[in-house]
Amino acid sequence: MRLGPHLHRIGNDIVAAYLVDTDDGVTVVDTGLPGHWDDLIAELRAMGRSLDDVRGAVLTHGDSDHIGFAERLRREVGVPVFVHSLDAERARSGGKPKTAMGSVRVFPLLQFALYGLRKRGWRPKYLSQVTEVADGDILALPGSPRVIALPGHSPGSIAVHVPVADAVFVGDALTTRHVLTGISGIQPAPFTDDPDAALDSLGRLAGVEASWVLPGHGAPWRGDPGDLQVLARRAKEQLPHQKK
Repeated sequence: MRLGPHLHRIGNDIVAAYLVDTDDGVTVVDTGLPGHWDDLIAELRAMGRSLDDVRGAVLTHGDSDHIGFAERLRREVGVPVFVHSLDAERARSGGKPKTAMGSVRVFPLLQFALYGLRKRGWRPKYLSQVTEVADGDILALPGSPRVIALPGHSPGSIAVHVPVADAVFVGDALTTRHVLTGISGIQPAPFTDDPDAALDSLGRLAGVEASWVLPGHGAPWRGDPGDLQVLARRAKEQLPHQKK
């Protein structure tokens, strides 16, 4: 799906990944689930591109529904995969700690589970090699993505700011569609290691110049990234008390 002149999305509101398209080639931001490989090929074809145009993949964190086809891209195409140093081991071997689930509604949960099955999410493909990044790094990739550390959902969660796409990719630092309840709108993401730290980290997006805020789960959101922390805190106050 084309969102803008340099911006494309694959997947859907349940699980999404993104492509930045410039004259220098394509940068992939997050790689969804293994079955999104076919969606990647189809979207590249629609863009008049091919796998040969992909220069790198940047992961917002190392969870299994974001590393999807990254190892295949690295192994078969020779594309480097970038992840924050604090999530490098998670991207290589998994190991997410137990987290609070909170409220659950049956139909959205089934949608999430069935979509994961259809996209082969039950067999995560962990990375054999990663290129580690840190807060403030500007990567030598199409769009010159800038790394903004947002610890909380995981220790190495990041946002990726790409000015040419007028976008900031936030992974699971927040969500605009809760995969367990189906509730839409800016809100904290489930399965977060440290929810308080995640909310605090959103303050680091103040001053980021982007019209698109692009989460790993939920619809793209248009607005000021500086408003996200207030909106997410407000949404948290309206949630039922979470239980382990």
